[in-house]
Amino acid sequence: MTTADSTPAERLHAVQARIADAAAEAGREPAAVCLLAVSKTFGDAAVRALADAGQREFGENYVQEALEKQAALRDLPLEWHFIGPIQSNKTRVVAENFSWVHSIDRLKIAERLSAQRPPGLPPLQVCIELNVSGEASKSGVVPAELPALAGAVSQLPGLRLRGLMAIPAPAQEVAAQRAAFRLVREQFDALRARGHTLDTLSMGMSGDLEAAILEGATIVRIGTALFGERTKNA
Repeated sequence: MTTADSTPAERLHAVQARIADAAAEAGREPAAVCLLAVSKTFGDAAVRALADAGQREFGENYVQEALEKQAALRDLPLEWHFIGPIQSNKTRVVAENFSWVHSIDRLKIAERLSAQRPPGLPPLQVCIELNVSGEASKSGVVPAELPALAGAVSQLPGLRLRGLMAIPAPAQEVAAQRAAFRLVREQFDALRARGHTLDTLSMGMSGDLEAAILEGATIVRIGTALFGERTKNA
């Protein structure tokens, strides 16, 4: 059965089964891995259908698109994560409308998010995006600059630094996938050794979630396996 031929519930259960199998292989509990449904370019009807099947956490890359979905789905108890690059002129609306941000890669953006987080809301949960593959086209801080950025972000009152996010270069072989994710985990472990209280590794997508879980992922960001192939250039 292809993604297009299956129902949202069937797709969700299939991904949950993959997570459970990978967690078992890693000697971990499936509940230790959060499934984040990446709904960018898919409309509110697709999000609602997956929510009706039991999914609660959704990730978005584009601010205006996300706000439109949030407005249409306010009747549902959903948790929204922002996972795309953030422009300076978008920090306020992100700080006001999301529970998580996975894509911190500059102190300026973190400072703006902290200052603009409404006082009535809990601290914004954030991850620093790590460019572990050294790709010039990818966002993220390079490993050499990570300790200083983590130290500064952890002091911002409107944020709570939870861990790292990464999008390694695509690889077909599981060994290569695991090697890239292992580098992320090693940076995570190094920050913890410096005294940071971190608990989140946001890494792994539809094609490599098993490798990510084997290397310690606590959030996997899944789009295609849940929603199908994107028709837009995204």
